[in-house]
Amino acid sequence: MRTSQNLRMAGQVLCAAVSLAATLAVAQQAAAPAAAVVNPHAAVALWANGAPGSEGKTAPEAVTVNADNERSVTTVNNPSIAPYLVRGAGAGRGTPVAAVIIAPGGGHYKLTMDDEGYDVAKYLSGHGVAAFVLKYRLAHEPGSTYTVEGNELDDVQRAIRLVRSRAAEWNIDPARVGVMGFSAGGELAVMAATRWHEAGAPPSATEGKGDEIDKLSDEPAFEALMYPGGLGAASPGGAAAAAGAVPALKPEIVAKLSKDTPPAFMLCGADDQPGIAQVLPQLFLAFKKAGVSAELHEYAGVGHGFGLRLNQHGAVADWPQVFVEWMDTKGFLRK
Repeated sequence: MRTSQNLRMAGQVLCAAVSLAATLAVAQQAAAPAAAVVNPHAAVALWANGAPGSEGKTAPEAVTVNADNERSVTTVNNPSIAPYLVRGAGAGRGTPVAAVIIAPGGGHYKLTMDDEGYDVAKYLSGHGVAAFVLKYRLAHEPGSTYTVEGNELDDVQRAIRLVRSRAAEWNIDPARVGVMGFSAGGELAVMAATRWHEAGAPPSATEGKGDEIDKLSDEPAFEALMYPGGLGAASPGGAAAAAGAVPALKPEIVAKLSKDTPPAFMLCGADDQPGIAQVLPQLFLAFKKAGVSAELHEYAGVGHGFGLRLNQHGAVADWPQVFVEWMDTKGFLRK
């Protein structure tokens, strides 16, 4: 009898101990800090130790939001890329994919980050193309000491090299890294496609002081020019201007074209400013004359800055799919 009572008491003690241990475990779990959420699109600085030409500039980026909840960024002193990788295509997972650097527009005084950046990157990464949204320095921002052909172009070229340097980590084919630019970003894309450096030839920003990344080529595999600015020569004056003369393509752009210029995908709205709607077809013809593969889409009834928005309708709404189909036709989607 006493043995039975002892067993019951021992069982009660054991149950109490187990219950206490479980309670303590739950309490410890509740008290433990939540695991940090990793942002897969967190910005990656182009230069780990600061951008050449931005020494001493520490002002933070400024973000403004318009009535459509679209963000614009100014005061870029630490240029960076935001990765949008193809889901399931991490390191060692299947065939490496193509990639594109996206340069938003904004007249070189701001960056329109959503409809010409993040939203485009989301679409492309969902269709098998890794995308990297570039925040580049702004030459026309009030008080800026940066230049378009110096600092801004250096940022685009460094972004191409940086993506190539991490190709294995991001499962990207380094031979299929291209550039896409909207408006002012399109002007930079044209520059990147016509002023690239071979492997081992550093750009102007790092001449004589570059790192291992600057030893890689910054030649884009392809260029996507989305209503690009900066193509037209200075408008003629006097009677020619009054007669509505067609703007001319800058001769210095034509002079840099060759059969080695990367293939081009181009689009704009027919109602855009003449320096784009009337000059982009001239660039298309110049490409063809130089032996460069090119495709041009000019949408009727469409103006400037349409980007990628859910409220788009008509043929222009399909431009992202048209671009992906062009990449497939040119062999960039599949190695």
